[in-house]
Amino acid sequence: MDVHFIDTTFRDGSQSLWALGLRAGMMEAVAEEVGRAGFAAVEVPVGGIFFKKIVRDLREDPWEMARMVARKMPNVVKSCMAGGQILSFEAPAPRELVKLFFKCIVATGALNRAQLTSNTLDQAKRTFPWIIPTFRKLGLQIAVNLSYSVSPRHTDEYYAQKTREMVAFEPDAIYLKDQGGLLTVDRARTLLPGIVQNANGLPVELHSHCTTGLAPLVYLEALQLGVRTLHTAVPPLASGSSQPSVFNVAGNARLMGYSTGIDETILRSVSERLMAIAKQEKLPIGVPLEYDYAQYIHQVPGGVISNLKHQLAEMRILHRLDEVLEETVQVRKELGYPIMITPHSQFVLTQSALNVAMGERYKHVIDELILFALGVYGEDSGYTWMDPNLKDRLLGSQRAKELAARQQCEITMRELRDKLGGPGVSDEEFLLRYIMKGEEEIGAMRAAGPPKQYFSTAMPLLTLIQELDKHKQVRYIQVQRGSDSLVIQNQSSG
Repeated sequence: MDVHFIDTTFRDGSQSLWALGLRAGMMEAVAEEVGRAGFAAVEVPVGGIFFKKIVRDLREDPWEMARMVARKMPNVVKSCMAGGQILSFEAPAPRELVKLFFKCIVATGALNRAQLTSNTLDQAKRTFPWIIPTFRKLGLQIAVNLSYSVSPRHTDEYYAQKTREMVAFEPDAIYLKDQGGLLTVDRARTLLPGIVQNANGLPVELHSHCTTGLAPLVYLEALQLGVRTLHTAVPPLASGSSQPSVFNVAGNARLMGYSTGIDETILRSVSERLMAIAKQEKLPIGVPLEYDYAQYIHQVPGGVISNLKHQLAEMRILHRLDEVLEETVQVRKELGYPIMITPHSQFVLTQSALNVAMGERYKHVIDELILFALGVYGEDSGYTWMDPNLKDRLLGSQRAKELAARQQCEITMRELRDKLGGPGVSDEEFLLRYIMKGEEEIGAMRAAGPPKQYFSTAMPLLTLIQELDKHKQVRYIQVQRGSDSLVIQNQSSG
């Protein structure tokens, strides 16, 4: 029996542990090896929200990053979260804009598989009928996910029914996305059989996080329940709040009689290089976490917690993290138990942080919560389960009237083009300006210069020497392996 692996190192591993801080040069240093390691697919950060982070915080060009990924990994399926939006926090973008974005991404060669969330924003009703045919025309594989949650709403039968609904769209795969790392072995035994049985023969995958420490064990149970594809990461971007380590899961799977088909020798080299980069840049190294029952109470995903800590530090209330997490429990309940995944997890956390910081609940309400109460995010969000007093309070505000009116005013592609530079602007530049809301941050990104390079272990010695020779301050280069040593003097250094 075979078990297949989807690598999340570049996307969810980086998002969970490094707040999407994996630079293009870091990926480039190992991408060729990752592409040859035998993965069924490799996640890459080529969605709109990732572009925003890359431009704003890393000061790098995401289009060039995408082309680099395609060039370095030509023979492996490259996958990313995709759907009917470019930015999940924004009001719906014009369909033609969304189609243009994915057309451009596919043209770079960096996207072969679209991973679509199905049960958080009424996607099956609102976007699947047009976005899935769009992706099919672009030649993309379709993997539909069911986001996992623990609440009175999210029963085993709920997921069985959602699976049946997804089969009707004829995806290439269905996967359970446990973004909070909440799935237990006991729940897997009742939940996964219903998904597998109702998948009508489609491959079923499992994506989890190690936030509670249970994911590696749950993965093994999933194999016995009919799941054959698991999402894993390469250390140091595995474990912690990320996915389980590919080495751990593959080793255990082999002991259970499964063949893995991945080249762990190559991946050990990748891991060593990434570990060196992590130490060089003082980035966190994922380590196994102990069981944490608190995770089942607040249900905040691992990748979101890292960003929350950053935000609380900026607000100078990092010491009140526990209070904020406690507040999220109440806010989520009052909102009708939205699944704690983008964008809902960010809304719940931001409002909870404001409630704690201001000392009064809902003294200041973010626009997204009002939009939530208006039903903008659909029935999947849970707004029909909202606390009626809170809903009345939000909908009775003047801001609710303003936001409701704004929802009726859809901007056209022509208006967007005119606003963001006119017809003379290239599609890639136009899309980047849309994502960044103008040119200012794009200009800062370009002013920062080319991305930093990190030498690959796969780089030929001659190329390494040529690169180092460009730095005139380097007087000599010494390469040593075991008892053998090679010293080359740089004559141009003086």
